[in-house]
Amino acid sequence: MARSRSVAGQMFLLQLLIVLLLVVAAVVTLVLQARSDRFQAARDRSLAAAQTFAHSPGLVDTLRGPDPSKVLQPLTEAARKEAGVDFIVVTDRNGVRYTHPRPELIGKQFIGTIAPSQAGHVTIESVHGPLGEEVQAVVPVEDDHGNVVGLVSSGLKVSSVSSAVDRQLPLVLAAGGAALALATGGAALVSRRLRRQTHGLGPSEMTRMYEHHDAVLHAVREGVVIVGGDGRVLLANDEARRLLDLPPDVEGRPVTGLGIDPRMAELLASRRVANDEVLPVGDRLLAVNNRPTDRRGGPPGSVATLRDSTELRALAGRAEAARERLKLLYDASVAIGTTLDVQRTAEELTQVSSPRFADYATVDLAEPVLRGDEPRMLGAGSEAPELRRVALSGTPDDHPLYRAGEVHRFAAPTPQATGFVSGKAILVPDLAASAGWRTQDVERTQEILDYGFHSLITVPLKARGVLMGIANFWRAQSSDTFEEDDLSLAEELAARAAVCIDNARRFTREHAMAVTLQHSLLPRGLPEQNALDIAYRYLPAQAGVGGDWFDVIPLPGARVAMVVGDVVGHGLHAAATMGRLRTAVQNFSSLDLPPDELLGHLDELVGRIDQESAGLDEEAPIAGATCLYAIYDPATGVCAMARAGHPLPALVHPDGSVEFPELPAGPPLGLGGLPFEAGELQLAEGSSLALYTDGLVEDRKRDIDAGLAILRDTLARPGRTPEETCDAVISALLPARQRDDIALLVARTCRLPADRSAEWELPSDPAVVSRARADVTQQLSDWGMDEAAFTTELILSELITNAIRHASGPVRVRLLRDRALICEVADGSSTSPHLRYAAAEDEGGRGLFLVAQLAERWGTRYTPEGKVIWAEQPLP
Repeated sequence: MARSRSVAGQMFLLQLLIVLLLVVAAVVTLVLQARSDRFQAARDRSLAAAQTFAHSPGLVDTLRGPDPSKVLQPLTEAARKEAGVDFIVVTDRNGVRYTHPRPELIGKQFIGTIAPSQAGHVTIESVHGPLGEEVQAVVPVEDDHGNVVGLVSSGLKVSSVSSAVDRQLPLVLAAGGAALALATGGAALVSRRLRRQTHGLGPSEMTRMYEHHDAVLHAVREGVVIVGGDGRVLLANDEARRLLDLPPDVEGRPVTGLGIDPRMAELLASRRVANDEVLPVGDRLLAVNNRPTDRRGGPPGSVATLRDSTELRALAGRAEAARERLKLLYDASVAIGTTLDVQRTAEELTQVSSPRFADYATVDLAEPVLRGDEPRMLGAGSEAPELRRVALSGTPDDHPLYRAGEVHRFAAPTPQATGFVSGKAILVPDLAASAGWRTQDVERTQEILDYGFHSLITVPLKARGVLMGIANFWRAQSSDTFEEDDLSLAEELAARAAVCIDNARRFTREHAMAVTLQHSLLPRGLPEQNALDIAYRYLPAQAGVGGDWFDVIPLPGARVAMVVGDVVGHGLHAAATMGRLRTAVQNFSSLDLPPDELLGHLDELVGRIDQESAGLDEEAPIAGATCLYAIYDPATGVCAMARAGHPLPALVHPDGSVEFPELPAGPPLGLGGLPFEAGELQLAEGSSLALYTDGLVEDRKRDIDAGLAILRDTLARPGRTPEETCDAVISALLPARQRDDIALLVARTCRLPADRSAEWELPSDPAVVSRARADVTQQLSDWGMDEAAFTTELILSELITNAIRHASGPVRVRLLRDRALICEVADGSSTSPHLRYAAAEDEGGRGLFLVAQLAERWGTRYTPEGKVIWAEQPLP
């Protein structure tokens, strides 16, 4: 059973008394309000009935009629009953009644105030009329001109309304009793909860508890300040008084008038949430936590706790500096070495270092490093080599430091030379006090000091035992001086950059070697020939060499072969494979094979090479290489082509129109299984052929169809030389970042003039040999080559005789004057004669030996109809 002396019991009695008083006050208020509502209801109903009847149609005309009472009396009674009022009375302008619920009062003077209504106003009043105490409203009746022609009054006895309210009074009292019962139960629940929270303590016990808590509050080493909703200090413990230097009478004074730091005063008075917000107060750094007290229905105000974090701030500052250094090193590991370019890697080091670590950062490298070579080894006492400044970063740009690109040599006493030779980092905290630093260039060093540079760290760039250059970190103007802790960070930055620079240097050297090998395997120049006017471009990839290649090969009969190919992959293996394929094509072309047969032999060769290297993991297969082989004959204007997985060539007609002729598409080399097919094009003189590799028209940012469209538009410009065409094509299609080799071959066709060739067809009869010799002699005489007649007669005699003796059908003889005198004898046999030594007793075998001795070159090529034996002689 609860003790009334406890806080819970006292609170229960207090709450019960308060609720009882509230219920009584509510009932009294409701009764008074009910009376007021009765009068208001009577007033509103009377006014509505009077206004409605006063504005009814025809009322004005009725009032001006001969007998208004006769017409209006039944109407007012009907309206009175419908509206629920006690009376509706119509009078003339002077207040004489026309109607009344009691007919005996008709014609008598209206009881009430009518003067305002006669002036056009509505009058509402309480009167004691013939029916008792009434609330009546008087409304004027106006004609169309606003003249008052009569009055309408409606009234209601207050007792008629109050009866409804009185009937509700028992319900109101019952509701009050229920509210009292509910409040009593609620107070009992609150009292029980309070009893649990206070453990049944009485006021004295609660007082002792408060005193104990107050003692603890003032004893803690953390300041506590409680501020009320009006911005005045409610409580400040001893620690808060000490930290904020508060006066003894601080309680009750406004926060803004305590003379503390304005930021601290603003925070305490603002009631905003703060989490360990550090504010300076005098020579202290205070960590402040602030919380409003009215979040969960509490009183307005805030509670702030204060901690002296001066020492913690110093530790946090050092931790923050360490974190920034770790972040700088992480960013450097990501930003430095993104490319395998020596200069770009050096620039990345300076850009990461400035301005986060130094105001200016420079990198100087030895000249051999830029070429990919190792600088010479330095011995004891050696001086620093000549260095080139390859990177500089810092703002503004009006500094007196060596500019990027300048070559200089640091003098022996300077920190740069000392660090480079010793391989150790050097810290110069005060440049003005460093005498050895001034020996480099007295005037320039003075300009550097005058500019504001005051501190320097120089670190050698060394990786894998190779000393490549130095990195210099400068601080100027108002920046802090370099300290010993900064030296380790500079060394770490330089060490990471040195490894990346060395990787780039090695790549530069290997790339240069691969490019050198690649160029050594490509044609050194174009062979001399008259069939085609040729220009070419070969651009190796920026990131590494590939296997693209081309070749121009003169063939017998003034013909020229053109070949363009692409080996899959990049690097030395691709370049070496390209050289093997180019050599194979040259060897196969010496057999004077048609394009489809040559590609068939080349495909078989690639397949054999892949089989041989199948067990070697370090060698990638060649299968997938592409090739386009074309043979142009200037005598006929026919160009025969075959391709193995290679893009179609572009044909530019003399009028400038461009097409990509449809050639049979063979599989890439090395896949095997399918034959190659050749196609022939009849080319007009002045036509151009553009042979290229896919690196020209295909890129990561551009598909091959878009590249071919650009190529078509670029080639459609008649009148340009092959050299100009190559320049235009490369300018239009070269990507910003070339990732693949590009080979381009542009050939403009020429025709062999008709007066430079002669052709005869001879029957298979030995008697025609003498006639053929005579015809050839005459042709040579016409060409002014009489001195070559004897040799040519002997060669043709032997070739024609062999054709007649060993073949069947007619024999065709053709004589061509190009860069050499070419004799060709064609027959229908596919059997080729062989050169051999004839014994003394042999009757034959000496003809071809004689031909080989007299001609500069000779050979055999096969045609669909048979073969052609040819021999070339130098022009006299």
